[in-house]
Amino acid sequence: MTDLVITGIRGGYPNAEEIVKGIDLKVGAGDLTVIIGPNGAGKSTFLKLIAGLLKPTEGAVTLSGAKLPLGNAQAACSSGMSFVPQERNVFGSLSVRENLEMGGFLARNVVRDRIDEQLVRFPLLKSKLKEKAGNLSGGQRQVLAMGMALMTSPSVLLLDEPTAGLSPAAADEIFELVRCLAASGIAVLMVEQNALLALEYGTKGLVLAAGRKIREESASSLLADDEVRHLFLGRREHGHGSATRSEKGEHHAQA
Repeated sequence: MTDLVITGIRGGYPNAEEIVKGIDLKVGAGDLTVIIGPNGAGKSTFLKLIAGLLKPTEGAVTLSGAKLPLGNAQAACSSGMSFVPQERNVFGSLSVRENLEMGGFLARNVVRDRIDEQLVRFPLLKSKLKEKAGNLSGGQRQVLAMGMALMTSPSVLLLDEPTAGLSPAAADEIFELVRCLAASGIAVLMVEQNALLALEYGTKGLVLAAGRKIREESASSLLADDEVRHLFLGRREHGHGSATRSEKGEHHAQA
């Protein structure tokens, strides 16, 4: 079984103050772990340290029992990890098909089959194959970005704020897609500002503040905790923060 194990990760950007200050976490196959916390908590930096886009100053990242070389994104990808950044996650001047082909660069001998897999998984892309990615809606671009990430058939998927800037209906669609990916056996680790709604879809929640782990519990426990809602998520009844599915109703619109 695939397990992503992060042990004592510390680090940040070169020549800058340390942002992430020693975090442990385990994400298993089928888990959808949501990382939440206030702005500046180090959430996105934490993901980049795991993905090898930044080099930790201390700690270890282990995938399926094998320790990954720190700060090596290519090794992380080759080992079964895919990272979807919040911004610049598609090539706007290329077609949808060309973007998927780029996502499958490391699996060129099976690219055609992998594209067919993504079209089954994400049917809305099928009619858009020849369209430039830059012409897609925000939700459609996020779906394409996930399709690109899945072209390598990863066992671990890292998502950095996949619903940023999307309408509530499109956000619901993305969350549902992510939930289905986790249910298929992929270990998903997701940073989200839309914390209340994300916890409704997640299996586990990790609360960060000032680069440290404050809480790690089931998503349902964090969602029900008044202190966590007040300190990190905002209270819907006071008119702040994000609505949960139960508060705003289900959305079934296409992203």
